[in-house]
Amino acid sequence: MIHDFITKVLKQQGGTGEFMGPWFTKMNYMVTSDPKNVHHMMSKSFDNYVKGDEFREIFQAFGDGIFTADSEEWKYNRSLFHSLFKQRSFEVLQEKIIQKKMQKSLLPILDHVQQQGIVVDLQDVFNRFTFDNICSIVLGYDPNCLSIDFPEVACEKAFNEIEECIFYRHAMPKIVWKLQKRLQIGQEKKMSEACRTFDQFIYECIESKQEELRRNHEMAEADHDHTDLLTALMKEENIHDKKFLRDAAFNLFVAGRDTITSALTWFFWLVATNPLVEAKILEEIKDNLGVEEVKKLVYLHGAICEALRLFPPIPFEHKQAIKADVLPSGHHIDPKTTILFSLYSIGRFEEIWGKDCLEFKPERWISERGSIVHVPSYKFISFNAGPRTCLGKDLAFIQMKMIATAILQNYCIQPVEDHVATPSFSIVLLMMHGLKVRITKRQV
Repeated sequence: MIHDFITKVLKQQGGTGEFMGPWFTKMNYMVTSDPKNVHHMMSKSFDNYVKGDEFREIFQAFGDGIFTADSEEWKYNRSLFHSLFKQRSFEVLQEKIIQKKMQKSLLPILDHVQQQGIVVDLQDVFNRFTFDNICSIVLGYDPNCLSIDFPEVACEKAFNEIEECIFYRHAMPKIVWKLQKRLQIGQEKKMSEACRTFDQFIYECIESKQEELRRNHEMAEADHDHTDLLTALMKEENIHDKKFLRDAAFNLFVAGRDTITSALTWFFWLVATNPLVEAKILEEIKDNLGVEEVKKLVYLHGAICEALRLFPPIPFEHKQAIKADVLPSGHHIDPKTTILFSLYSIGRFEEIWGKDCLEFKPERWISERGSIVHVPSYKFISFNAGPRTCLGKDLAFIQMKMIATAILQNYCIQPVEDHVATPSFSIVLLMMHGLKVRITKRQV
């Protein structure tokens, strides 16, 4: 597995090393898992390390959104989303959408699966659940991917394919994927078709929303607290440029959908294969809890952090140096050098987490007083670090706690005997073959 191979090589190199591809590929990277280097690039010398043009080429589907933007364009996007995410009304909207989707779709489907005694791919369930949620939150539209017949929804399938193709661009020499793109063959043909399908879906939603706003020029004040993000951008921020709205929506989909799917999949696999941890979570959630009580759960919080440490949803981060620099590890960086942080490797270094670094141990996140231990973001980098720290971090924890509590209170999750949990080849750390499980009703 590529991430384990990189971890092994980085341990041999002391945490930082150069990867030199064949001369004709131009695939030369500096790869690091040293928290001091991460802190240096993400905070202390933030302005010298950008996403860069090469990153934007590879992640072309992201457009000019917050994930690919640099300098003033990034600052504008960051400020814009910060103002939206920090509104209490947005948090309430997310909680209502998730609660409704759990009660109307997620729990009834899990109930159906356990009654039928069939095997289900829990990762696919989460994929569909989070896609419906992010569509509702961003676009105000629920495509109902999560239903008993598990329909193939074109826009959801296209979104998955785009991400697979982006990973392929990372793994192949630029000259190869650029040629494939020009000839429209292989993965690049698949990428083009997927982008067309997803863009058609997004632009139709934007046009529908613009028409709706024209019809209701003055929306009732009562609706203000329940506005999806697309409407908020158009109405409150007075943004109507379709390309900007498309890029904003795409980036929000990546932030609020795949990362949650990945985190939940690995969390449930780890909990199901560690019965002592499961028992402690069940003890903490034994009473029926409201959303406010769920937010305060400490052991569950520690278990989610531990899953994110071992299996970070975004397994690597990509930076490019503007000027020459020297990293704290002593490595010299030339201008335009591409640097990859291996988030996956950071969670597996004894020097960072101790000799038990490969163990799933929520206790490492809990102090003797029973509160959450603060770990610096350059050491626990699942939500990025420095000025680019994830704006939706708190919202993500709320969502994951709500879902984990609802499922664990009602069901026992048991992976099938021959299931092998192998990370997929994608920009998001999903399971290659899904998470095949059997579900039984939990006895009260």
